[in-house]
Amino acid sequence: MIKWRMRWYLVIHGPNLNLLGSREPEVYGSLSLEQLDARLAQEAAVLGAGLRSLQSNHEGEIIDGVQEAQAWASGILINPGGYSHTSVAIRDALAASQLTCIEVHLSNIHNREDFRQRSLTAAVCRGVVAGFGLHSYLAGLRLLHELSAGAD
Repeated sequence: MIKWRMRWYLVIHGPNLNLLGSREPEVYGSLSLEQLDARLAQEAAVLGAGLRSLQSNHEGEIIDGVQEAQAWASGILINPGGYSHTSVAIRDALAASQLTCIEVHLSNIHNREDFRQRSLTAAVCRGVVAGFGLHSYLAGLRLLHELSAGAD
């Protein structure tokens, strides 16, 4: 008999994403972080999966979240925010986790300032979905779910 196990994912929102809806809505949209998390939870339910979300403006808390996820998560959906371009430590934590990771961005980072066009964390993620607002997250979650199916 095959035993079915519900997959769980960690969604990480990096620095300043707690300001969604009010911070540069022309770049990041008008959806609040709470609304974004609610839409992700709805999509996870459709997929038959569970989600835990973490938003932090602190690099160490994000690293702790990645490390703790190794005990319970099937994968990580991460928007490292500004840490995408600067954090070797988050990059190393993602690599060490051996979990399937997908990086997402609300804006098209390749159509922005030069310093935003390079992501250190993307190199250890399975892929990146960027530039589609909420749909970047939803597509990333669907891809993560599909890719993690083989890991069970």
